[in-house]
Amino acid sequence: MDSFFLNFDWFTYVILPLLIFLARIVDVTLDTLRIVFVSKGDKYLAPFLGFFEVLIWLIAITRIMQNLDNVTCYIAYAAGFATGNYFGLIIEERLAMGVQMFRIITQKEASTLIESLKENGYGITSIEAKGSTGDVNVIFSVVKRSESQKIIELINRFNPNAFYSIEDVRRVNEKNTTLASNARRIIPRWMKKGR
Repeated sequence: MDSFFLNFDWFTYVILPLLIFLARIVDVTLDTLRIVFVSKGDKYLAPFLGFFEVLIWLIAITRIMQNLDNVTCYIAYAAGFATGNYFGLIIEERLAMGVQMFRIITQKEASTLIESLKENGYGITSIEAKGSTGDVNVIFSVVKRSESQKIIELINRFNPNAFYSIEDVRRVNEKNTTLASNARRIIPRWMKKGR
């Protein structure tokens, strides 16, 4: 038994796959974040992350190519890819970057919800409309993604059966002075630089 541990090639079958696994976690996590920044139009951070993402990937794939007969490297590479996707999404969710537009449709008279949103500092636009089952109120509001849960809580408190949809917003035009005060509060500085 002792001779097995002494003769076993620890670097090739344990350390190298572990390093490949960790490299893939980092590079795929960076890739996930880079895609988020590209979708939000960030011209500075996306290329910066892309540089390190590709550099790490090149190092990992070079080691794989040098050890084509080592199946543990393949498994580590695939496991690192899967884990990196998971971590990238978790980090992106925690950062809660960007701006979202809420579209709230309710059959219930919406003045209470509108006042509640205004009191909490959210800019809104509301219209009366016709739905398939009768009159409805439609409310639009653009908010920081990190504040989405607060809006959802307000909607549920007002009307748990209200229909709402949430969309990511790439840019917000701040020329309207009424919207501009709200936009300054909701748009992160890094998004404003790209304009």
